[in-house]
Amino acid sequence: MDFGNTLRILIEDRDKSQKEVANDLNIAPTTLGNYVRNLREPDFETLVAIANYFEVSTDYLLNHKNRNGLSPQEERLLHLFSKLPEEQKEIFFEIGKILNKKRKLLIRE
Repeated sequence: MDFGNTLRILIEDRDKSQKEVANDLNIAPTTLGNYVRNLREPDFETLVAIANYFEVSTDYLLNHKNRNGLSPQEERLLHLFSKLPEEQKEIFFEIGKILNKKRKLLIRE
């Protein structure tokens, strides 16, 4: 996944518009739109600001595996999980078990 797609997913996950995010980051909406469309890349300062805004690492934004060997998708999953209250974490585990069981059944077919 490239930077633009990662950024688009983060924006959608937060139920924000590109214009809202651009305003919050104090950058032009057209600039953010160019990032999302992979027409431009942010400078380091803006990259860090985007990472801080979405509470993710710059490695995540750049689709770089972290030192623990986690993919950006795995890091995103851990980030979402860490924000859940304890009772919802248990529900999350149960859903994961169901999905894994379904995957195993599909493989057998």
